[in-house]
Amino acid sequence: MFPKAVDQHKPDKPLVPNGLGVIYVLCSSVYLFLLYYYGNEFQAPSLAVALPLAGCILFGGFMGLIDDWMDLRWRYKAFIPIFAALPLAVLREGNPVMATYIFGKVDFSRYVFNGFPIGEVFFYFIVIPLIITIATNAVNQLGGLNGLETICPSIVIIGMILTTNTLALPLLLFPLIVYLLLAVFNFHGKVFVGNTGSFAVGITAASYAILANNEQTLLISILPFIFNSALILLNVFLFDRTARLILKDNKLYSENRRSLLTLIAYYKPLTERKLVLFVATLVGVSTLAAVLVGFA
Repeated sequence: MFPKAVDQHKPDKPLVPNGLGVIYVLCSSVYLFLLYYYGNEFQAPSLAVALPLAGCILFGGFMGLIDDWMDLRWRYKAFIPIFAALPLAVLREGNPVMATYIFGKVDFSRYVFNGFPIGEVFFYFIVIPLIITIATNAVNQLGGLNGLETICPSIVIIGMILTTNTLALPLLLFPLIVYLLLAVFNFHGKVFVGNTGSFAVGITAASYAILANNEQTLLISILPFIFNSALILLNVFLFDRTARLILKDNKLYSENRRSLLTLIAYYKPLTERKLVLFVATLVGVSTLAAVLVGFA
Protein backbone atom coordinates (compact mmCIF):
# COMPACT_ATOMS: atom_id res chain seq x y z
CA MET A 1 0.00 0.00 0.00
CA PHE A 2 2.77 2.43 0.96
CA PRO A 3 5.99 2.78 -1.06
CA LYS A 4 9.01 1.19 0.58
CA ALA A 5 12.39 2.72 1.30
CA VAL A 6 15.69 1.08 2.21
CA ASP A 7 16.70 1.22 5.86
CA GLN A 8 20.31 2.26 5.29
CA HIS A 9 21.45 1.71 8.87
CA LYS A 10 20.62 -1.97 9.18
CA PRO A 11 23.08 -4.73 8.14
CA ASP A 12 20.60 -6.43 5.78
CA LYS A 13 19.19 -3.13 4.35
CA PRO A 14 15.50 -4.11 4.73
CA LEU A 15 12.69 -2.36 2.84
CA VAL A 16 10.39 -0.41 5.16
CA PRO A 17 6.99 1.18 4.37
CA ASN A 18 7.55 4.91 3.94
CA GLY A 19 5.36 8.00 4.16
CA LEU A 20 3.17 6.86 7.05
CA GLY A 21 3.24 10.42 8.34
CA VAL A 22 0.14 10.82 6.17
CA ILE A 23 -1.76 9.01 8.97
CA TYR A 24 -0.76 11.80 11.34
CA VAL A 25 -1.80 14.46 8.82
CA LEU A 26 -5.24 12.94 8.17
CA CYS A 27 -6.05 12.08 11.79
CA SER A 28 -4.90 15.44 13.13
CA SER A 29 -6.68 17.45 10.44
CA VAL A 30 -10.00 15.62 10.82
CA TYR A 31 -9.77 15.95 14.60
CA LEU A 32 -9.03 19.69 14.44
CA PHE A 33 -11.84 20.33 11.94
CA LEU A 34 -14.25 18.54 14.29
CA LEU A 35 -12.86 20.48 17.23
CA TYR A 36 -13.46 23.73 15.35
CA TYR A 37 -17.01 22.71 14.47
CA TYR A 38 -17.99 21.68 18.00
CA GLY A 39 -16.19 24.70 19.41
CA ASN A 40 -18.56 26.89 17.43
CA GLU A 41 -21.54 24.76 18.46
CA PHE A 42 -20.74 25.12 22.17
CA GLN A 43 -19.48 28.71 21.83
CA ALA A 44 -15.88 27.99 22.78
CA PRO A 45 -13.93 30.79 21.05
CA SER A 46 -10.59 29.40 22.24
CA LEU A 47 -11.05 26.46 19.84
CA ALA A 48 -11.35 28.73 16.81
CA VAL A 49 -7.60 28.43 16.24
CA ALA A 50 -8.14 24.73 15.45
CA LEU A 51 -9.05 25.75 11.89
CA PRO A 52 -5.79 27.55 10.95
CA LEU A 53 -3.78 24.87 12.75
CA ALA A 54 -5.48 22.19 10.65
CA GLY A 55 -4.75 24.23 7.53
CA CYS A 56 -1.05 24.47 8.40
CA ILE A 57 -0.80 20.72 9.04
CA LEU A 58 -2.53 19.95 5.72
CA PHE A 59 -0.19 22.29 3.84
CA GLY A 60 2.87 20.77 5.53
CA GLY A 61 1.75 17.19 4.99
CA PHE A 62 0.96 17.79 1.33
CA MET A 63 4.34 19.40 0.67
CA GLY A 64 6.12 16.61 2.51
CA LEU A 65 4.17 14.07 0.46
CA ILE A 66 5.32 15.75 -2.75
CA ASP A 67 8.90 15.50 -1.54
CA ASP A 68 8.46 11.81 -0.69
CA TRP A 69 7.14 11.18 -4.19
CA MET A 70 9.51 13.40 -6.17
CA ASP A 71 12.61 13.56 -3.93
CA LEU A 72 12.95 17.32 -4.29
CA ARG A 73 16.36 18.95 -4.20
CA TRP A 74 17.22 20.56 -0.89
CA ARG A 75 17.25 24.09 -2.35
CA TYR A 76 13.57 23.73 -3.28
CA LYS A 77 12.53 21.79 -0.20
CA ALA A 78 13.95 24.43 2.12
CA PHE A 79 11.49 27.08 0.97
CA ILE A 80 8.24 25.17 0.58
CA PRO A 81 7.25 25.55 4.28
CA ILE A 82 6.67 29.23 3.50
CA PHE A 83 3.36 28.23 1.92
CA ALA A 84 2.29 26.48 5.12
CA ALA A 85 2.24 29.89 6.83
CA LEU A 86 -0.57 31.09 4.57
CA PRO A 87 -3.45 29.94 6.85
CA LEU A 88 -2.00 31.98 9.72
CA ALA A 89 -1.18 35.02 7.61
CA VAL A 90 -4.45 35.17 5.69
CA LEU A 91 -6.63 34.52 8.75
CA ARG A 92 -4.53 36.97 10.83
CA GLU A 93 -3.94 34.39 13.53
CA GLY A 94 -1.31 34.87 16.18
CA ASN A 95 -0.61 37.77 18.51
CA PRO A 96 1.59 40.39 16.78
CA VAL A 97 3.38 41.01 20.09
CA MET A 98 6.57 38.98 20.46
CA ALA A 99 9.10 38.70 23.26
CA THR A 100 12.61 38.88 21.82
CA TYR A 101 15.93 38.45 23.59
CA ILE A 102 17.59 41.40 21.83
CA PHE A 103 14.85 44.03 21.44
CA GLY A 104 12.60 43.08 24.36
CA LYS A 105 8.87 42.81 23.73
CA VAL A 106 7.99 44.07 20.24
CA ASP A 107 4.41 45.11 19.41
CA PHE A 108 4.18 45.02 15.61
CA SER A 109 0.66 46.47 15.67
CA ARG A 110 2.09 49.82 16.81
CA TYR A 111 3.86 50.43 13.52
CA VAL A 112 1.46 52.21 11.17
CA PHE A 113 2.35 54.30 8.10
CA ASN A 114 -0.36 56.67 6.84
CA GLY A 115 -3.02 54.41 8.28
CA PHE A 116 -1.50 51.28 6.74
CA PRO A 117 -0.61 48.60 9.35
CA ILE A 118 2.89 48.00 8.05
CA GLY A 119 3.96 46.33 11.31
CA GLU A 120 1.19 43.72 11.21
CA VAL A 121 1.83 43.01 7.53
CA PHE A 122 5.51 42.48 8.37
CA PHE A 123 4.58 40.17 11.25
CA TYR A 124 2.07 38.03 9.34
CA PHE A 125 3.86 37.83 5.98
CA ILE A 126 7.54 37.97 7.00
CA VAL A 127 7.99 36.97 10.64
CA ILE A 128 5.50 34.08 10.70
CA PRO A 129 6.77 32.49 7.44
CA LEU A 130 10.35 32.79 8.74
CA ILE A 131 9.51 31.07 12.05
CA ILE A 132 7.65 28.25 10.32
CA THR A 133 10.28 27.79 7.60
CA ILE A 134 13.24 27.73 10.00
CA ALA A 135 11.55 25.46 12.56
CA THR A 136 10.19 23.03 9.96
CA ASN A 137 13.48 22.68 8.12
CA ALA A 138 15.37 22.25 11.39
CA VAL A 139 13.06 19.42 12.43
CA ASN A 140 13.22 17.85 8.97
CA GLN A 141 17.03 17.91 8.83
CA LEU A 142 17.46 16.03 12.10
CA GLY A 143 16.42 12.68 10.71
CA GLY A 144 17.66 9.60 8.93
CA LEU A 145 17.58 7.22 11.90
CA ASN A 146 14.64 5.23 13.20
CA GLY A 147 12.85 7.37 15.76
CA LEU A 148 14.51 10.73 15.23
CA GLU A 149 11.67 12.19 13.14
CA THR A 150 9.09 11.04 15.66
CA ILE A 151 10.49 10.92 19.20
CA CYS A 152 12.32 14.26 19.19
CA PRO A 153 9.46 16.40 17.77
CA SER A 154 7.05 14.69 20.18
CA ILE A 155 9.20 15.87 23.10
CA VAL A 156 9.02 19.44 21.77
CA ILE A 157 5.22 19.25 21.46
CA ILE A 158 4.97 17.98 25.05
CA GLY A 159 6.95 21.05 26.10
CA MET A 160 4.53 23.26 24.17
CA ILE A 161 1.60 21.68 26.00
CA LEU A 162 3.20 22.15 29.41
CA THR A 163 4.06 25.83 28.93
CA THR A 164 0.80 27.14 27.52
CA ASN A 165 -2.68 27.40 28.97
CA THR A 166 -5.49 24.87 28.65
CA LEU A 167 -5.83 25.87 24.98
CA ALA A 168 -3.06 23.39 24.23
CA LEU A 169 -4.69 20.36 25.75
CA PRO A 170 -7.57 19.82 23.29
CA LEU A 171 -5.60 21.06 20.28
CA LEU A 172 -2.40 19.06 20.61
CA LEU A 173 -3.32 16.08 22.76
CA PHE A 174 -4.81 13.85 20.08
CA PRO A 175 -2.19 14.74 17.40
CA LEU A 176 0.49 13.96 20.00
CA ILE A 177 -1.05 10.56 20.78
CA VAL A 178 -1.19 9.69 17.05
CA TYR A 179 2.43 10.72 16.53
CA LEU A 180 3.63 8.83 19.61
CA LEU A 181 1.97 5.67 18.27
CA LEU A 182 3.84 6.19 15.00
CA ALA A 183 7.00 6.77 17.05
CA VAL A 184 6.74 3.31 18.59
CA PHE A 185 6.68 1.60 15.18
CA ASN A 186 9.24 4.02 13.74
CA PHE A 187 11.72 3.45 16.58
CA HIS A 188 11.52 -0.32 16.06
CA GLY A 189 12.15 0.07 12.32
CA LYS A 190 8.69 -1.04 11.21
CA VAL A 191 7.67 2.20 9.43
CA PHE A 192 9.09 5.49 8.19
CA VAL A 193 7.01 8.67 8.53
CA GLY A 194 8.92 10.27 5.67
CA ASN A 195 9.03 13.98 4.93
CA THR A 196 5.23 13.89 5.11
CA GLY A 197 5.47 13.30 8.83
CA SER A 198 8.52 15.42 9.65
CA PHE A 199 7.20 18.44 7.72
CA ALA A 200 3.74 18.14 9.26
CA VAL A 201 4.93 17.74 12.85
CA GLY A 202 7.48 20.55 12.50
CA ILE A 203 4.76 22.84 11.21
CA THR A 204 2.47 21.70 14.04
CA ALA A 205 4.97 22.84 16.67
CA ALA A 206 5.84 26.10 14.90
CA SER A 207 2.28 27.14 14.04
CA TYR A 208 1.00 26.30 17.51
CA ALA A 209 3.82 28.33 19.08
CA ILE A 210 2.61 31.31 17.05
CA LEU A 211 -1.07 30.72 17.84
CA ALA A 212 -0.33 30.40 21.57
CA ASN A 213 2.17 33.29 21.49
CA ASN A 214 4.77 30.91 22.90
CA GLU A 215 7.62 31.32 20.46
CA GLN A 216 10.17 31.39 23.30
CA THR A 217 9.44 27.78 24.28
CA LEU A 218 9.75 26.69 20.65
CA LEU A 219 13.10 28.45 20.22
CA ILE A 220 14.70 26.94 23.32
CA SER A 221 13.25 23.47 22.72
CA ILE A 222 14.59 23.17 19.18
CA LEU A 223 18.12 24.37 19.94
CA PRO A 224 19.60 20.89 19.17
CA PHE A 225 17.73 20.94 15.84
CA ILE A 226 19.09 24.41 15.06
CA PHE A 227 22.63 23.39 16.01
CA ASN A 228 22.37 20.38 13.70
CA SER A 229 21.06 22.51 10.81
CA ALA A 230 23.80 25.10 11.33
CA LEU A 231 26.52 22.43 11.10
CA ILE A 232 24.97 20.91 7.98
CA LEU A 233 24.45 24.24 6.19
CA LEU A 234 27.89 25.62 7.05
CA ASN A 235 29.56 22.52 5.63
CA VAL A 236 27.39 22.50 2.51
CA PHE A 237 27.75 26.19 1.68
CA LEU A 238 31.35 26.78 2.76
CA PHE A 239 32.99 23.46 1.91
CA ASP A 240 30.44 21.63 -0.28
CA ARG A 241 30.62 18.65 2.08
CA THR A 242 27.80 16.51 3.40
CA ALA A 243 27.46 14.47 6.59
CA ARG A 244 27.73 10.69 6.45
CA LEU A 245 27.36 7.88 8.94
CA ILE A 246 29.10 4.52 8.46
CA LEU A 247 27.63 1.26 9.75
CA LYS A 248 30.25 -1.16 11.08
CA ASP A 249 29.77 -4.02 13.54
CA ASN A 250 26.22 -2.82 14.23
CA LYS A 251 27.52 0.59 15.33
CA LEU A 252 27.38 3.94 13.58
CA TYR A 253 30.71 5.66 13.02
CA SER A 254 31.63 8.91 11.33
CA GLU A 255 34.82 10.26 9.83
CA ASN A 256 33.53 13.83 9.91
CA ARG A 257 31.70 16.29 12.17
CA ARG A 258 29.24 17.85 9.73
CA SER A 259 26.00 17.32 11.67
CA LEU A 260 24.90 16.63 15.23
CA LEU A 261 24.72 12.90 14.49
CA THR A 262 28.16 12.69 12.89
CA LEU A 263 29.64 14.85 15.65
CA ILE A 264 28.45 12.36 18.29
CA ALA A 265 29.40 9.29 16.23
CA TYR A 266 32.85 10.77 15.51
CA TYR A 267 33.75 10.76 19.21
CA LYS A 268 31.55 7.89 20.40
CA PRO A 269 30.32 5.23 17.94
CA LEU A 270 26.92 3.97 19.03
CA THR A 271 24.21 1.62 17.85
CA GLU A 272 21.38 3.28 15.99
CA ARG A 273 18.98 3.07 18.93
CA LYS A 274 21.51 4.43 21.41
CA LEU A 275 22.35 7.31 19.08
CA VAL A 276 18.65 8.14 18.70
CA LEU A 277 18.12 8.01 22.46
CA PHE A 278 21.19 10.20 23.02
CA VAL A 279 19.84 12.88 20.68
CA ALA A 280 16.37 12.54 22.20
CA THR A 281 17.96 13.16 25.61
CA LEU A 282 19.54 16.37 24.28
CA VAL A 283 16.14 17.49 22.99
CA GLY A 284 14.62 16.51 26.34
CA VAL A 285 17.15 18.69 28.18
CA SER A 286 16.52 21.70 25.92
CA THR A 287 12.76 21.23 26.23
CA LEU A 288 13.03 20.96 30.01
CA ALA A 289 14.99 24.22 30.01
CA ALA A 290 12.24 25.80 27.90
CA VAL A 291 9.58 24.60 30.34
CA LEU A 292 11.51 25.96 33.32
CA VAL A 293 11.97 29.32 31.59
CA GLY A 294 8.26 29.33 30.75
CA PHE A 295 7.33 28.84 34.38
CA ALA A 296 9.87 31.37 35.65
